[in-house]
Amino acid sequence: MSTGAAAAEPRGLGRTFGNVFTANLVSSLGDGIARTASPLLAARLTDDPVLIAGLGALAMLPWLFFALPSGILVDRMDRRRALALAAGVRTVLAIGLLALVATDTLTIAWLYLLIFVYGACETLYDGAIRAVVPSIVPKTKLARANSRIEGAELVVQNFASAPLTSLLFAFAVLVPLGMLAVAFGLAVVLAVLLPQAASGRQFRTAREGAPAEPVVPFRQQFLDGWRFIVANRTLRTLWAFTIVTGLLYAASSATLVLFVLDELAVPEAGFGAFLLAGAAGGVIGSVVAARLSARFGLGATMAAMNLLAGVCTLLIGVWPEVGPVFVLFAIESGAITIWNILMMSLRQAVIPGRLLGRVHGTWRTLLWGTMPFGSLLGGGLALFGLPVPWIVGGIAMTLLGLVFYRFLMSLPDPETIDNGDEPPAATGAIPHQNPPSEPPGRPAVE
Repeated sequence: MSTGAAAAEPRGLGRTFGNVFTANLVSSLGDGIARTASPLLAARLTDDPVLIAGLGALAMLPWLFFALPSGILVDRMDRRRALALAAGVRTVLAIGLLALVATDTLTIAWLYLLIFVYGACETLYDGAIRAVVPSIVPKTKLARANSRIEGAELVVQNFASAPLTSLLFAFAVLVPLGMLAVAFGLAVVLAVLLPQAASGRQFRTAREGAPAEPVVPFRQQFLDGWRFIVANRTLRTLWAFTIVTGLLYAASSATLVLFVLDELAVPEAGFGAFLLAGAAGGVIGSVVAARLSARFGLGATMAAMNLLAGVCTLLIGVWPEVGPVFVLFAIESGAITIWNILMMSLRQAVIPGRLLGRVHGTWRTLLWGTMPFGSLLGGGLALFGLPVPWIVGGIAMTLLGLVFYRFLMSLPDPETIDNGDEPPAATGAIPHQNPPSEPPGRPAVE
């Protein structure tokens, strides 16, 4: 980037990003209330541990079935409408839940159904909000924008929604449920009021001199994300690596609650402190992610954070004492948050805007779809001792981090990638001076 262009680029992320950030913040408030209230409601309905544990699995199940269809919808429709649709259905669900509780007719079956539909809406909302960011923020600021979003979600969901919902739930259960409906209703309004730049329509307009993407039937688009990932050596390697490490992390943390309560002998009242330690580490990670990437490069930062997370996971199992585990858990969470932020920024830079929904859906389907198997693996390992999942998972994560260290170091910075999209308007970013070296839709990072 030339000096003149750099000087012209605004220092902030822009008013449009501020609008998107606010809309997502309100939706995150609703998410935090829902995730805190649902297990509390379940505990009032049943004391069966299997039924209560099933809530967690059910919350992830929609990603296996709906991530891909939601991704196609995100790419086909105005992304503001996708956000509004997801928030609108969740508003209706919240009102229905409020009515069931008020009339004392809520059952565990109803709660299961509401959570499943809620999760399906989350796949649409998550895909849309992730696809909106690169349409309004230049590549040089993707890490900064994603850090703001990730950090705000952590603060609102863990430090605001969770304790407030628990307190109000004990006082009057209808109050937090009413707040849930209001939060998602406001999210609908804010999504509708987002500016045109957040629609994603600009990505469906052919770049000058390039052929327009042909319109194909809905059912034929299910493999578009898969084809794009496997056609790119960097993406397919990174995808496979992330799936394995995600499975290993799910295995190591599957019995966290038992590890803290039984192995570390922490009372139940102290378990929340460990969760807050992870949230605090995540918030710090979101603050420093963009700075570390700018200082050392995206690849070097991701390689280091991946290795740090593996070592911390191993040490948690090797050193099962309250103080060290508390600190290690916070550091591990911070490293994972930095990894997630930079991973999202890299994908947003590599993937053309018109394909973001489909590729994101494909990525999440297999990545998050395998995590329940990791949890089962961790549960089996815990039969040999509660520290065992952490030790086995930590060793495997560390070894993978070392084997793939050079590959991760070679990952490019987002601003060096040409994915065929014109930069967002009014950002000061330099428009393309030359046609891409690859046909439109193919990233230049092979």
